[in-house]
Amino acid sequence: MRSRSLLLVALATLLLHASASASASDDDLDYLIDNADDIPANDPDGWLQEGSPDDDDDDDDLFHHGQAQDHPIDETHVFLLSAANFSDFLASHRHVMVEFYAPWCAHCQALAPDYAAAAADLSPLAHQVALAKVDATEDTDLAQKYDVQGFPTILFFIDGVPKDYNGARTKEAIVSWVNKKLAPGVQNITTVDEAEKILTGEDKAILAVLDSLSGAHSDEIAAASRLEDAINFYQTSNPDVAKLFHLDPAAKRPSLVLLKKQEEEKLTFYDGPFKASAIADFVSANKLPLVNTLTQETAPSIFDNPIKKQACLIDIASILLFVVANESSKFLPIFKEASKSFKGKLLFVFVERDNEEVGEPVANYFGITGQETTVLAYTGNEDARKFFLDGEISVENIKRFAEDFLEEKLTPFYKSEPVPESNEGDVKIVVGKNLDQIVLDESKDALLEIYAPWCGHCQELEPTYNKLGKHLRGIDSLVIAKMDGTANEHPRAKPDGFPTILFYPAGKKSFEPHASIPFKLKRLDLSATKTEKDQSTASTNLRGERSSVKCSHLAAAAAAPGEWPQQPASAQRRREQPSHTAAHAVSSRPTRRRNPHL
Repeated sequence: MRSRSLLLVALATLLLHASASASASDDDLDYLIDNADDIPANDPDGWLQEGSPDDDDDDDDLFHHGQAQDHPIDETHVFLLSAANFSDFLASHRHVMVEFYAPWCAHCQALAPDYAAAAADLSPLAHQVALAKVDATEDTDLAQKYDVQGFPTILFFIDGVPKDYNGARTKEAIVSWVNKKLAPGVQNITTVDEAEKILTGEDKAILAVLDSLSGAHSDEIAAASRLEDAINFYQTSNPDVAKLFHLDPAAKRPSLVLLKKQEEEKLTFYDGPFKASAIADFVSANKLPLVNTLTQETAPSIFDNPIKKQACLIDIASILLFVVANESSKFLPIFKEASKSFKGKLLFVFVERDNEEVGEPVANYFGITGQETTVLAYTGNEDARKFFLDGEISVENIKRFAEDFLEEKLTPFYKSEPVPESNEGDVKIVVGKNLDQIVLDESKDALLEIYAPWCGHCQELEPTYNKLGKHLRGIDSLVIAKMDGTANEHPRAKPDGFPTILFYPAGKKSFEPHASIPFKLKRLDLSATKTEKDQSTASTNLRGERSSVKCSHLAAAAAAPGEWPQQPASAQRRREQPSHTAAHAVSSRPTRRRNPHL
């Protein structure tokens, strides 16, 4: 069993390396099969070559479609940090923005000129803030310390404490974001005129009414403001200002209200503990409208908004309404009325089904066909489960559906193609409906490739993967299989990019996750094979090097309308994207995401 597992992992590793050295792949595969007994079990460095992380990275660049920079970038104002000077630099600078990058990463290369330009623009404030960068491929321990899981990752340190930067990757956005961080966290309002300017000039704002504009309560408001980038925070002790915001000036202080000028319910009053984290949670849960229309512009605020569901922070828990434009006036009022019972608990999102830029790709992601009005619930990034409402679309049915969703009473839906009538090939065809029978059969080892038909890397891999199936077809206890990840889903086969290859060892298929083999594999860690005990608790521990950032179908679709994944591969070479993540579904900026190359 041990030697067989080693052989399978070695073969899969070589397959993934094949795209970087296609001309040598056939010979290497033959050699490895013929000399399987000679593979050292504890010295992979002697036979496993390092990957080529820079090949085809331009293909992965979903978000910057321009060519690489032909002219040198002036990084005079960007500090290069390493483990040797990182701590000292943070200790001597109160505010530091740090980009963790990989030299081969196309996203990092595209960011470089904007990052350098932002550093130059902010250089007059050098006594207040510094912009720096760290090569995470060299200082891996430092990257691990700060949980760097994708490239680039940008953190902003205040007194040594990091905060994610999730804004746009442009000079203007970075400069604006940093300037806000340098400004006072909360602004004082002392006159009615100042308050009226806020009421007329800002769509959203937070106002705290305090006994004093300094002290513990003011400190809590200031701390909360640093946790929330999208809304300005104000404080006052003037009772006339409080009246303008419909706060009783005689009521017990501190008190706090959220202004949302564009909503029917323009003011939302806070009644929780006056602590920064609780206030920030209140703002995050209430800053969006009752029903949010999904567009490219609103997607980041919708999909990056944390909602607490059963005391568990998830990326997004939402109820989505898909309806064509000419029927929206019929169903939107129903949807909005139902949403009022779940304010702060769930996000209600309206998706215009026949909108080509957003509605079509989002509907495709969720497996929605046709133009029929549809309501579904979505758990978010972590497990990406979805549930469909059956029956009439009414206020009561939607409310009952949402309540059952919160109470985990619904059965999830998974996409699946029809089970193939014939499946006698060397590489078995797996769909959602037959994965249990083919891949999760406890009597057999199984190697599963999850691919996308439009994925260029998957197309390059296919001949070698087919050859692997042919070479190993005589082993009855082994299954070589593949599944179209754009048309099929299964809770035990979740891709984190295309292609994703998963190994399921016989007799150990209750363990999750199984060995996930990254496409751009750099190094194989076989430490898990040192003892039989290790093998019983985890199949194989693999650590590889990936391309810079993986993102969802929907991100690709919205970032570049007209380049949707469902189009034929001949239209344009496609990028590798995981099919199970929708946190930044139609956003043009990638999020931090698991990347086990570190």
